[in-house]
Amino acid sequence: MSWAARRRFIILLIVSIVIAAFLAILLIATLYKTPSCTDGVKNQNEAGIDCGGPCSQLCTSQVQPPVVLFTKVLRNADGRTDVIALVENKNANAAAKDIPYNVTLYGVNNILIKKVSGTLDLPPRETEPVYISGIASGKQKVISAFLEIDASTSQWFTMAANSRIMPTVLNTTKGGTASEPRIEAILANPSVVTMTNVQAVVLVFNARKEVIAASRTVIPSIPGQGQASATFTWNNPFPSVPALIEVLPIIPLP
Repeated sequence: MSWAARRRFIILLIVSIVIAAFLAILLIATLYKTPSCTDGVKNQNEAGIDCGGPCSQLCTSQVQPPVVLFTKVLRNADGRTDVIALVENKNANAAAKDIPYNVTLYGVNNILIKKVSGTLDLPPRETEPVYISGIASGKQKVISAFLEIDASTSQWFTMAANSRIMPTVLNTTKGGTASEPRIEAILANPSVVTMTNVQAVVLVFNARKEVIAASRTVIPSIPGQGQASATFTWNNPFPSVPALIEVLPIIPLP
């Protein structure tokens, strides 16, 4: 092979290598996707698909499911039904936001009357109330209710501590009349930022620590480093003598 032929061969070889390298880079850029926590693939040392490992979302297998401590049916003066429940998150470093739940109401002989759904937030190591008021059940009498949470649809994420700034309940007093009882609570804001539209639920217990009444209110504003009053009222008497009153402020997770 002459020198001219060898030179042409070398030039063609170099050009071919450059073209092949360019095509390979283009193909990789087109087809390769950087592993992420939303790619639907278990990679980058994830514990499951898009959960665990470097992902903020935790896998269901990594957390304890929420525990429903109780679900209680309460009847109000309007012929409707209220339901109060407490849900506990036992996880010290895991929280979940907008967890869907279903409350099923049953009548005599376990006849299904109605289903009500909603969502709640569960901060780490906290117990949160679920209060549903004024459920219409027609002429049927509600005997029992059960709250269920579908753990498979809950999206848990790592939270080392409860990051919410919670108002402090300083004082709770019972007033009103026997037929129309009333409870007042003073809530204090520990931060310098005004809190707005703060929800609070009150639970009234008898001497056997059974819930005999519950209610919810919204405090429009609690000034920074200040206080505001929360008022809970009923249009019917308590079924027994109150022995304990517990007020639970509800602050959504960030």
